Amino acid sequence: MDRGGLVSIKTYGNELDAQVAKQHLESHGIEALITKDDCGGMRPWLQYRQGITLQVFERDVQEANTVLKAM
Repeated sequence: MDRGGLVSIKTYGNELDAQVAKQHLESHGIEALITKDDCGGMRPWLQYRQGITLQVFERDVQEANTVLKAM
């Protein structure tokens, strides 16, 4: 089954909020991925500047947005 590519659906200012959203999506059966660039944890302040992105597969975008809005 083709899941499509990954789509960024929301950007967070801190990792805790991104992790909570990811876990919420996964509890609804939606696979999610968090991407961030903080130099492997060596420069965590970069998260605040660039944000932490929550991604899902193309096929799940609409459902994921609905689940997050109801959160």
